[in-house]
Amino acid sequence: MNPDIIFGFHAVKTTLKHDSSRIKKLLIISERKDQRIGEVIETANALNIPIERIHRKELDEQTGKAAHQGVALLCEPIKARGEAFLERLLDDLSEPAFLLVLDGVTDPHNLGACIRSADAAGVHAVIAPKNNSAPLNATVAKVACGAVNVIPYVQVTNLARTLQHLQQRGIWLAGTSGDAEQYLYQADLVGPLALVMGAEGKGMRRLTQENCDFLLKIPMVGEVSSLNVSVATGVCLYEAVRQRTQQ
Repeated sequence: MNPDIIFGFHAVKTTLKHDSSRIKKLLIISERKDQRIGEVIETANALNIPIERIHRKELDEQTGKAAHQGVALLCEPIKARGEAFLERLLDDLSEPAFLLVLDGVTDPHNLGACIRSADAAGVHAVIAPKNNSAPLNATVAKVACGAVNVIPYVQVTNLARTLQHLQQRGIWLAGTSGDAEQYLYQADLVGPLALVMGAEGKGMRRLTQENCDFLLKIPMVGEVSSLNVSVATGVCLYEAVRQRTQQ
């Protein structure tokens, strides 16, 4: 799979709308000439983006035979933001910070799903360590349905130091752990907040957990002991949204 290709109608339309500057070319399979593809072509023409008709087999090869729906974009690589960007973002916020921290999520499908949920929940930025985290690639972009072009993804060199800096800014750190004594629905998630999620299977690293202001857990009443990290992220984010929208 070409790492710099975005495919599928939703991801393509979102990129055209929010991040057209890094698009090199629009790719469309030769046999698609319907209204849906016509709208994409019209947008690309308005943005002066080159368009190329190719055979389905070629697009299958470029996307790893994924569900591309006959349309894709060749793009400049997605770039993660750094600490300096995070500082500017926090300085410019006119409302309480709402951040998602992912400590070592290495599966691109999970990362994409987390970014999609974060964007839907109104999170200002997703923060992750540079090491032991999934890269921003075509799979992440596809699963995120274009959210990678909207919500900032910030990679930091030292996550523990970043968490401490967030605390100094008055942002509360809510970590998630199966060993927590407090349930998610008992926690106060209003105000400046960073929700900290651990890696698949292992959870948060010890130093990350120690830097959290409080820990919370999702009630588990069935046989399984934990949820997939992207599912758990969605559950936690939307409890925060529920509380924050009731203020």
